[in-house]
Amino acid sequence: MGKDRILELRDKLDFQRLPGHVAIIMDGNGRWARDRSLPRSAGHQEGMRRVVDIVEAANAIGIKYLSLYAFSTENWKRPKKEIDILMNILILYIKNELGKIHKNNIKIRVMGDIGPLPRLPRVEVKKAIEKTRANSGMVLNIGLNYGGRNEIVRGVKDIVRDVKLGKVDEDDIDVDLIARYLYTGDMPDPDLLIRPSGEIRVSNFMLYQIAYTEFWFSNIYWPDFTEEYLYAAIIDYQNRDRRFGGL
Repeated sequence: MGKDRILELRDKLDFQRLPGHVAIIMDGNGRWARDRSLPRSAGHQEGMRRVVDIVEAANAIGIKYLSLYAFSTENWKRPKKEIDILMNILILYIKNELGKIHKNNIKIRVMGDIGPLPRLPRVEVKKAIEKTRANSGMVLNIGLNYGGRNEIVRGVKDIVRDVKLGKVDEDDIDVDLIARYLYTGDMPDPDLLIRPSGEIRVSNFMLYQIAYTEFWFSNIYWPDFTEEYLYAAIIDYQNRDRRFGGL
């Protein structure tokens, strides 16, 4: 798509009805590289460039929360060489983009257990969280060593602990209380979940939070997912009738 098409799609956005929270499963880096006879690392590097573009585009149009699935608990099954490449790209992204992110008043959050990450990416992630902690603009919520089922188990254990400590009454446990014990406890549920790459599944991503989320799937691989596809997904979302189980 050219620049005219991008502007055309942007003009079609209803800025009064934007999704407050957009979540994206970034998928297809390896297949994008394979189709071009390139190493998988090239796909991950191009995918990181799309992260830069989509964060800027989402912030520019007024999205309040953007959740990106960057590294799942299952991704540890990949070859060590590829994991090292992903971690190095994460470090590079933070070093290159943190100044701009902070200047744009974006707040970086992380959902997932970053403890098992290698020391350098763990240090850089903590630095990014701390530097942007007081920012009041868009929340960039990054899933790192994240899995939806693990998140629920962690939350249940914390509730059980607080029941034993007398901080929570067992009779007060409901869907809202459970939500508060998740990584996203102070965030609204996603309104729109985007998954490029042609896969039609949620891959253990925000399982509790997406009960009434609208899904948008695309055959576009993540490295090709430029801002016009973000606008197209939002326009499609805005044309849907969200009833949340009602009429």
